[in-house]
Amino acid sequence: MAAIAEHGLAKLTMAGLGRQVGMSGGHLLYYFGSKDQLLLETLRWSEEQLGERRREVLGRTAVAARVRLAEYADLYLPDGPGDPRWTLWIEVWGRSLGGEEMRGGQVAIEEPWHRDLVALLEEGSGAGEFGPVDAEAAAVRIRALLDGFSTPIAIGLPGVRREESLAHIAAVLDTLLAGG
Repeated sequence: MAAIAEHGLAKLTMAGLGRQVGMSGGHLLYYFGSKDQLLLETLRWSEEQLGERRREVLGRTAVAARVRLAEYADLYLPDGPGDPRWTLWIEVWGRSLGGEEMRGGQVAIEEPWHRDLVALLEEGSGAGEFGPVDAEAAAVRIRALLDGFSTPIAIGLPGVRREESLAHIAAVLDTLLAGG
């Protein structure tokens, strides 16, 4: 993950990566088949690790859904410029235009985030914490909002800071979930 994030997939050779991880480029190709598949599997592994934390946060049903939604957003956003997980996402998004295999892999990796968000929104709406909300449509909007703030943070655009982005997200969520 660090090698892909540091060099980007375009500059990374299987031979170079093999040297970094102590195996031949041929072995990597044998196990993964292609650089695209290596990228998808690395992202899948990364998201499984983060998914454990997400499920932990969302599983605390004694905590208000609104608080857990803020924690979901906090987990979603990159830590800062060059965040390795987000570098992988940006690589996958760019390569998803080129083929169905990448696009299908991307959708499969994104699906748990979406499904968990829909469930949280339904729970919060049912408990009266949020106004009446179409959880599916709201989840699409919220994830687009999170992606929109995450990308500039991950690539290090000047003036875009994580803390301010989280505050903007909270303000939009308050409006969206109040039925606005």
